Amino acid sequence: MTSVLTIDDYDLSEASEVVADYGSGRYGYVVTPNVDHVIRHYDDSQFRSLYHHASYVLLDSRLMSRTCTLMGKSTPRVCLGSDLTHVLLTKKIKSLDRVVLVGGTAAQAEYLRSKFQLVALHHVDPPMNFIQDAEAVEACLRSIEAASPFRFCFLAIGSPQQEVIAYKLKERGVARGLALCVGAAINFMTGAERRAPLWMQKLGIEWLYRLIQNPRRMARRYLVRGPRIFFLLPQMEIRLRRASGKKSEPREFAPAPTLQVSSAPIIETPSQAA
Repeated sequence: MTSVLTIDDYDLSEASEVVADYGSGRYGYVVTPNVDHVIRHYDDSQFRSLYHHASYVLLDSRLMSRTCTLMGKSTPRVCLGSDLTHVLLTKKIKSLDRVVLVGGTAAQAEYLRSKFQLVALHHVDPPMNFIQDAEAVEACLRSIEAASPFRFCFLAIGSPQQEVIAYKLKERGVARGLALCVGAAINFMTGAERRAPLWMQKLGIEWLYRLIQNPRRMARRYLVRGPRIFFLLPQMEIRLRRASGKKSEPREFAPAPTLQVSSAPIIETPSQAA
């Protein structure tokens, strides 16, 4: 089976400009695939549908980019979700901009509110594994929509929960603004989790640092599941997309199949470079 993954070919500097220009007159969402997400994209047709509807797909893995090069495939540039979140909070978002944070703790929300003077920050804190509860999903969606129009909505609830919520907001057509699926980025911004040293990030082995920090949680992901990428990539077609001009328009596709909230267990896998 040949799987097709389309990636928007932007580095951090370019992506931050494109995202900052999105505005709040329409709704869209950004996904940030790492190795684990690419494997899920190959295996899971519903997850592919979530990516199908994303406005932007920004590669969150230096390892993935370098592996594409070694295999002679199109090599997308890298824009880590954590770095993009940092640039938006420190350089793009203004004090009065309406921002929504989904996930994280009340203390983390207050930290961001105070550090970046985000007087219009709205925090939504859904319960653990809420995606399996239709009422909890509805409550989360309504809380986000009540804060619309927003400039940005940071979805920090792990994959695939964050992508499901991002898609459902688009499906309902109420929210306006840009949602970003950023996984663990808020933990890094608030100091709840430490990122790898810069030299490890540049070498594309940030995954090793996370494995050492939390082997019980990360061992299966990085040592069992992750190596599958070397077998799957030869069966995948990587298509690069790059809109012309600074104020690029998001992708538009024909409707994908309607998605349902699954009752199957979902393993939380926060987005982070692999």
